[in-house]
Amino acid sequence: MTLADLPLGPLERALVDSLQRLDPAASPVVLASAALLCIALDKGDVCLPLARLAGQRPWPEHAFNLPKLADWQAQLHASPLVGADGDFTPLILEHGRLYLARYQAYERHLATQLLQRAADLPEVDEAQLSESLTRLFAFNQQQPDWQRLAAAQAVRRKLAVISGGPGTGKTTTVVRLLAALLEQRGGHPSGCANLAIGLAAPTGKAAARMAEAIRNAKAALPVSEAIKTALPDEARTLHRLLGSRGDSPQVRHHAANPLALDVLVVDEASMVDLALMAKLLDALPPTARLILLGDKDQLCAVEAGAVFAELCEGRGFDAQAAADLQRITGQPVPVSAPASQLGDAVVLLTHSHRFAGDSGIGELARRINGGDVSGTLNLLKEGRSDLAWNAEPTPADLLDRLDQGYTPYMAAAKSADAAAAFAAFNSFRTLTAQREGPWGVAGINEALEARIKRRSQVASRERWYVGRPVMVRQNDYALGLFNGDIGICLHTEYGLRVFFEGEDGFRPFAPARLPSHDSAFAMTVHKSQGSEFAEVLLVLPEQPSPLLSRSLFYTGITRAKQKVEIWGLPARLGEAVGTRAERAAGLALRLAVSPIVTMPAPSAIDGSSQFALF
Repeated sequence: MTLADLPLGPLERALVDSLQRLDPAASPVVLASAALLCIALDKGDVCLPLARLAGQRPWPEHAFNLPKLADWQAQLHASPLVGADGDFTPLILEHGRLYLARYQAYERHLATQLLQRAADLPEVDEAQLSESLTRLFAFNQQQPDWQRLAAAQAVRRKLAVISGGPGTGKTTTVVRLLAALLEQRGGHPSGCANLAIGLAAPTGKAAARMAEAIRNAKAALPVSEAIKTALPDEARTLHRLLGSRGDSPQVRHHAANPLALDVLVVDEASMVDLALMAKLLDALPPTARLILLGDKDQLCAVEAGAVFAELCEGRGFDAQAAADLQRITGQPVPVSAPASQLGDAVVLLTHSHRFAGDSGIGELARRINGGDVSGTLNLLKEGRSDLAWNAEPTPADLLDRLDQGYTPYMAAAKSADAAAAFAAFNSFRTLTAQREGPWGVAGINEALEARIKRRSQVASRERWYVGRPVMVRQNDYALGLFNGDIGICLHTEYGLRVFFEGEDGFRPFAPARLPSHDSAFAMTVHKSQGSEFAEVLLVLPEQPSPLLSRSLFYTGITRAKQKVEIWGLPARLGEAVGTRAERAAGLALRLAVSPIVTMPAPSAIDGSSQFALF
């Protein structure tokens, strides 16, 4: 049995070949470890925990066994390809976790940056802050008012992490905390601090939504016109903010060329992977404030890491922090010793303004997050008005249901009114767990489009027809279209045009001008993050799938504002609720009250450091 016999993909094979060139005498165990690490990274893990696979057969169809843990670690330590923290080697072994050197540097650097920022407490006019918060959050009656507490912490600290589910008021909180921050005056005659505030999000769609929400919230703020004017109303993608350079890991802004910002607000932070978050912290001036908004229970980033979820671990307020907050806000603050050094920088919004106390969707979300399989299935059997479940789905029945669900939309599309078409399309949406197969995006879109074309007498070979919805797959800054943007094909006096929502109405494009795109009657739950629809039909795969997890199920059902309909076998629902998707990483341990000891982080991680090769 040789390493060449193992079923390695192109990426794993390329890494193994590179390591063999560096060390022709590298042992099969070391090379196999690197291949397994590459596979783990592709699945979203940051590192390979040796204890997870020690003594096992990682490729069941091949007779290759990994050593026991102690022997495995000894073989890795003996290899010149593997070093400890701070060594210049392609692989790093640290506390039983094997990293590619680049990712170990990202994680270590990010932890250092976060802890330094969290420890830097700015000067605050507490009397002014108390008055601002009382006025800005007077509409909230719940005790404690977590929105007010989150705003207070964001003003009092250089780092704030605010997590909350749909409808908990994250945008409301951030626009009011920015107003409170501007009202700290800072000695400026205009009556507000002269702050450079940036808004950013992982995707163009999320950035546009964030900017629109803040623009809409400005008018109702009980603040002066000077404060309203100072509030930002434009947002950028994180890649554009940092100045990404195509496929290169390098970015234009880093520690040596920092962003010209005093405050940065990042929405949908749960979608930000480890590498991007590390580069963002590196590019942010040490004096700047960072405010991260997200939902810790949502799906993690597509790339490696679950940074936002790890930041939310170990949150809590010690007695001193609770007393300070209660003095400033007048709110009761529960005391719980934080297990993370970020502790009181993290605030969880718990009151949902979207889902009432008797909401079936809200209760379903709670049971899913609690891992309550029997409770979830029993709730779906109750016949709640906002919940429906088809426990015996068939492809034919699903096609009929989708045809019925999109009938109002297709009628609206024929009217050639873009506003009416988008309103109808957002009233019903199909989400899936996977892309391929009859229960995936590709199968559903293909089958539904074939039926629509037959009914509309459109040739099967024709790609474009009235009512075709599309999703953009890549950013096109020249056109102002971004990955995840939804367009609808409508008839105009100039022929078929694809309309996209914009700040000033709807923008039409000739179909031939569009960047890479797919039909979008169905979309994956991953692609739906940050979106909201009146009704959602969530399709789960017929066969067991590694994609099924608690976070995917929760994210899918909470895209619905009024009703969610689930098509899936009881076994698949049980697997989704019972599976907590955990990514192997060490960030939470580095931030723990008793953290692991690491070397000082390198000063640059923009791709030009010594770790850029791996």
